[in-house]
Amino acid sequence: MSIQVSAISSRYLGSYCSVPKKEINPKFWSSTSLRNLGRGKDRPVITISCLPSSVASDSTPIYPHKREGGEEEPLQLSESGNLWDQINDIVKFSGPAVGLWICGPLMGLIDTAVVGQGSSLELAALGPGTVLCDYTGYMFMFLSIATSNLVATSLARQDKNEAQHQISILLFLGLACGILMLLFTKFYGRLALNAFTGPQNTDIIDAANTYVQIRALVWPVWLVGWVAQSACLGMKDSLGPVKALAVAAAINGIGDIVLCRFLGFGISGAAWATTVSQVVAAYMSIEALNRKGYNGFSFSVPSPNDFIQIVHLAAPAFIAIMSKTAFYAMLVFFATSMGAKTVAAHQVMIQLYCICAVWGEPLSQTAQSFMPELLYGPKRNLEKVRNLLKSLILIGTLSGLVLGSVGTSLPWIFPRIFSPDPQVTNEMHKVLIPFFIALCAAPPINCLEGTLMAGRDLKFLGISMVGIACLGTLLLKTLSGNGYGLPGCWLALVAFQLSLFVVLLRRLTLPTGMLYSGAPYQLE
Repeated sequence: MSIQVSAISSRYLGSYCSVPKKEINPKFWSSTSLRNLGRGKDRPVITISCLPSSVASDSTPIYPHKREGGEEEPLQLSESGNLWDQINDIVKFSGPAVGLWICGPLMGLIDTAVVGQGSSLELAALGPGTVLCDYTGYMFMFLSIATSNLVATSLARQDKNEAQHQISILLFLGLACGILMLLFTKFYGRLALNAFTGPQNTDIIDAANTYVQIRALVWPVWLVGWVAQSACLGMKDSLGPVKALAVAAAINGIGDIVLCRFLGFGISGAAWATTVSQVVAAYMSIEALNRKGYNGFSFSVPSPNDFIQIVHLAAPAFIAIMSKTAFYAMLVFFATSMGAKTVAAHQVMIQLYCICAVWGEPLSQTAQSFMPELLYGPKRNLEKVRNLLKSLILIGTLSGLVLGSVGTSLPWIFPRIFSPDPQVTNEMHKVLIPFFIALCAAPPINCLEGTLMAGRDLKFLGISMVGIACLGTLLLKTLSGNGYGLPGCWLALVAFQLSLFVVLLRRLTLPTGMLYSGAPYQLE
């Protein structure tokens, strides 16, 4: 995974330069913002700013739509109530947001394709290597969820000062988590790889450790950039990720080809290419936030009250993400025990699955960006929330069918793109049917997860994910122990996906649920 870029289009820079200073309208001040201003001395702020202070504090954020007089406003859903108009608005937001989510898996797929052409051993090493780098990164998805949710909610209440405060403390938390992960990987990375792959796979451990240690250098920058781009999405701006896909993927692709194929660096060359692309992407994400009138270089140490608020929101999200991440890691664990050829095939298929499945993530982000104002703000309207969810599920179902068809056709028709080894190709072909089913189910599940996150029903999401992941792991162990091989791993993934869909859909359709009686978590 990589930090994806969120940069505003250059054609909006003129508007930024001409945004006038504005007086804050007292009627927009919430009790929260007044309370925060009152405790300013207790909230130390470390600021490294490339913007004038007047711009960072008083300017109106830049959005891709203008109000009268040249002032920018965020993208809004259609008020007509027409289903197709609403779908069109969703596509306008989620279409560019694909770049945000596709960038990381695309880099992983590029690494897989380039490294696989040189060595099956190094291709196999990418499996545990990406688990420790990319899958571990998903543990910190709670930062993204908390950022977009808190920013979207603050802006729904028209409180820009609170939005900047939330961004600053989450930037600090991202930096702190990144430093901790850098130190953990430096001192315990090889031990973790050894525990994951087993002591008998020494060659795989050596290659994977080389990859992991290089990728670890970018952890602090990665997580800071992740918070910055999540803040942009919370402001309903998804145009930046288009540039993320172009810039980050281009740097990674060119770097892979030059370092791996021409200079012969192998897996270490792939790691350096990904690392450099992540640094560039993170910097562009922060600059995009600055261009919206916020300060992306402001790091604020959270007060006890701030920390409690974030924990209340992030802890259940962290549990849910950890459960899903652990289940995906167990897939790699059981595949690794089946030999180098099998784990190489699984690495190809799981990378393909990730790059296809994330196309549904913008639908989750759409729910998290647009639903808070319909659940908490002055425009509260539960019927519109239900209609938005219906539109998202319709788009998700169609997207799943398209993604499943395209994703399955690549290893079926063009397997040599990923590996010339016939044994690896044969293992890939064994899992095409469960691979297709799992891909079809992914986008609708993203819609349901995003709706629960927008409504802050994260406690239920966390409990459900833990239970389903545990049952899925037991099924995975049973199938693998009875000789089902790699197809057994993918059948367990299908069972996990379908169970999750049924449970989440049931929760949202209850007459006493958040879509009918209101959100389970009420704001102050």
